[in-house]
Amino acid sequence: MKKTLFLWLCVGMAVWAPLRCAQAQQAPSPRHTLSGYVKDAETGEDLIGVTVSVPSLKTGAVTNEYGFYSLSLPAGDSLTVEFYFIGYEKVAQTVYMDRDRRLDIRLRPELLSIEQVVISTDPFQEQLDAPQMSVERLSMEEVKSIPVIFGEADLVKVLQLKPGVQSGSEGSSGLYVRGGGADQNLILLDEALVYNPSHLFGFFSIFNPDAVKDVTLYKGDFPAKFGGRLSSVLDVRLKEGNKQKFSGEGGVGLISSRLTLEAPLAKDKASFIVSGRRTYFDLITRQINKANEDNPDYDPIPDYYFYDLNTKVNVELDEKNRLFLSGYFGRDVFQFNNDNFNFNFDWGNATTTLRWNHIINPRLFMNASFIFSDYKYQIKNQFNAFNFNIGSGIRDYNGKLDFEYSPNSKHFIQFGYQHTYHQFEVSRLRFESEDGRVDFESGQNFEGHEMGAYIQDDIDWSERWRSEAGLRVSAFGNQGKWYYGIEPRLSVRWRASDKTSFKAGYALMNQYVHLVSNSGTSLPTDIWYPSNRVVAPQQSQQIAMGMSRTLAKGSFFFNTEVYYKWMANQIDYKDGAQLFFNDNLDTEFVFGKGWGYGWEVYLEKKKGRTTGWIGYTLSWTFRQFADSSNGNAPINNGKAFFPRYDRRHDVSVVLMHRFTERWSAGFNFVFGTGNAFSLPTGRFIYQDLPGKDPVVVPVYPERNNYRLPDYHRADISLTYKLRPRWGEGSLMFSVYNVYNRRNAFFVYFEEVKDPDTNQTLYFQAKQVTLFPIIPTFSLDFKF
Repeated sequence: MKKTLFLWLCVGMAVWAPLRCAQAQQAPSPRHTLSGYVKDAETGEDLIGVTVSVPSLKTGAVTNEYGFYSLSLPAGDSLTVEFYFIGYEKVAQTVYMDRDRRLDIRLRPELLSIEQVVISTDPFQEQLDAPQMSVERLSMEEVKSIPVIFGEADLVKVLQLKPGVQSGSEGSSGLYVRGGGADQNLILLDEALVYNPSHLFGFFSIFNPDAVKDVTLYKGDFPAKFGGRLSSVLDVRLKEGNKQKFSGEGGVGLISSRLTLEAPLAKDKASFIVSGRRTYFDLITRQINKANEDNPDYDPIPDYYFYDLNTKVNVELDEKNRLFLSGYFGRDVFQFNNDNFNFNFDWGNATTTLRWNHIINPRLFMNASFIFSDYKYQIKNQFNAFNFNIGSGIRDYNGKLDFEYSPNSKHFIQFGYQHTYHQFEVSRLRFESEDGRVDFESGQNFEGHEMGAYIQDDIDWSERWRSEAGLRVSAFGNQGKWYYGIEPRLSVRWRASDKTSFKAGYALMNQYVHLVSNSGTSLPTDIWYPSNRVVAPQQSQQIAMGMSRTLAKGSFFFNTEVYYKWMANQIDYKDGAQLFFNDNLDTEFVFGKGWGYGWEVYLEKKKGRTTGWIGYTLSWTFRQFADSSNGNAPINNGKAFFPRYDRRHDVSVVLMHRFTERWSAGFNFVFGTGNAFSLPTGRFIYQDLPGKDPVVVPVYPERNNYRLPDYHRADISLTYKLRPRWGEGSLMFSVYNVYNRRNAFFVYFEEVKDPDTNQTLYFQAKQVTLFPIIPTFSLDFKF
C-alpha cells in the first residue's frame, strides 16, 4: 500500500510541476503563441503530422494526433507561416504576432496531372529534422496500391516490406520487429490496445484500410508515452468522418467486400463514420454442401467467415473542446456440424475509446481518454451426449491523461499518466454430459493493475543539435506482488548539413503480460498471462545509431541504421508442456534471455511518376534458456539458439508507377533467408511391449538446427481508374507470386516402408507449399 501511495505521489508531482510552469508562462512576455488545428478542406478531418514552419526564423512544429499545433514566436513581428503535408497543396499565411493568435488552416488535396511530377517542398524534411529514428509511416494510398495476396489491401503486410520488420511465415499478418516476438508489439487502434490483430488464423489483419487515417510504427526509438511491450509500437488512427457532406467508399475483392459511410451530423461541427467488412466463404461453401447433401461419400466443408465494424463520432463543442467516441468489433467464426458432432470456434476483439480534447491555453493541450478493450476465444464441442467448452480472454479498462506543453520555440514537453485494470480468464474449461453424471470444470481468473507515468522533452538546442529525452515510471500488481520499472528514453540528432542528419537513440521497456503459445506462430488459442510471484516482467534495452540524407534535390531519401537489443526474463515453455487443462501454467515456464543486432538500409522515392522504396536488413536473433530455477530443465541444453523467425538477409523492393492519369502499376519483390526449424539428425527404434510394433523415435540434438530454403517472390498489379458520374472508382488486376515460386511453408517426414515386410526403410523429407501463383481482381469505389 505504501508503494502504491508513493507512486501516486510521484505521478502527482510529475503532472503538477509542468502545470504550475504552464500557469507561470501566462505572465506578459516578449513572445506570443500561434496555435490552431489543420484540417482537410474537403472533409474537415484533422491532419496528423503536418509541418508548420516559419522559414525566416528556422523554427517550426508538427501537428499532433488530433491535428493541433502550437508555436511560440517573437512578439510584434509580421511572419510568414507555411503549412505543408504530402499530398496536399502548400499554404502560406502572414501573421502579425501582436498577441496570442489562433489560426486554423484547411489544406486542399493536390490534383496533379501526369505532367506535374515535381513537388517543390522537400517531403523528407521532417524526417531529417526530427530527433526520433526507427519510425515508419504509411499512407493509405500506398497501402491500397501495393499488390498483396487475394487483392486484400493490408497495412500490416505493407509494414512487413520495411527494413527490420518480418512476417512469421508466408502470408501471415504477424509482426516480428528487430528480433522481438509476435507478443512484444504494442498494437493500438485509436489508443485502444488490440491483443489479437489478425483474421483468418493470422493471414489478414483486422485493420480495414477504408477506415484508417494514419499509421505509425516505432521500431525502437519509443516515445515515453508508450509502454508495456518490448519491440515495437504500432499506432493506428481511424478517420473521423466527413464534416462537409455525405460520402462513402468501399470495395469488392476475392475474399471480402467492404463499405464505409461518413457524413456530417452538424456541418463543420460534428460527423460520424461507419465502416464494415465481411467475407463470403460461408455463403459459397453452404451452397456447395447443399448441392451434395444426397452424396454419402461427400465430406461437408466447414463454415468459416470473419467480419469487422469500425464506428466513430466526433463533436466540436467549441474552439477549445472536442469529444470523440470510437469503437471496433470484429469476429472470426469457424463451424462444423453434423448429426453426431458439432464444433464451433469463434474469436475476436472489441474496443471502445472515449476522448476529450481540451485547449487549456494556447501552449497547453490536454487529452483525456477512457478505453475499453476485450479479446476472447471460445471453442464449443458437442459429441453425442457430451459437451466440451474451453475459452480464454483478457479484458482491460484503461484511463489516460496526456498533456502537451510548448513553453517556447525550443521546447516541446509531453507528460501524463495512465492506469489499466486487467481481467484475465485463463483456459476456462467445462466438460459435462447431458445426464449430469460427468461434470468437470477448471481454469483460472486473475486481476492486475498496470500503471505508468511519463514526461518527455523535445529540446532544440541549436540549428545542428536537437534531442528528445523521456522518462517513464511503470508498475504492475497481481496477487499481492508488485513490480516497478524505471524506463529512460533518449534520442539525439546532429544536423551535419541541410541534407544530412546523424541520430542515436536508447530505450528501455518493460512488459508485464505474456503470451502463452504452443506453436511458432500466433494463433487465436494463445493465452495472455500476467506477471506474478513466479513470472517476472520481461525487459528490453535497445541502442541504435543511424544516418539520413536526401538525394537528387529531395527526390530520394536514404537512411541506414544499426541496432543492438538485449532482453531479460524471456519466457518459453518446457518440452512437453501442458498448456491446456492446467491450473498452474507458471510451472510449465522456462526463463532465459535474448539478444539481437542488425543493420538496416532504406532508399525511398516520393517524387515523379515512379515512387517506392528498396529495403535491406542484415540481422541476427538469439534466445537462451539455461535457467532451471523454476524446476524445469533448460531448453537446448542451455545453449543459445536461433528462434524460428530469425532471418539473416531480408530484401524488399516496392515500386509504383503512373503511366497516365488513369493507368498505374505496382511491383513487389521480396527475398529472405529461410526460417529456422528443428530437424531430426537420427532415429532409434524403441520396443515397448513384446508382440507390439516398435516405435521409431526421432533424435533432435539442437533446437532450430536447420533452415528452410530461402524465400523469394514477386507480385505485380495493374490499376485502371474509373470516372463514373457518381464519383470515383478503380479496377485492379494483381498477380501474387507471379513466377510461381514453390516456397516452403513447413517440412515434414514421410515414413517409407517395404511393401513386402512392412518394415520401415527410411524417412523422406516432404515440403508443404502454401500459395502458388494467384491472380486476383478487385474493384474499389468512392462517392
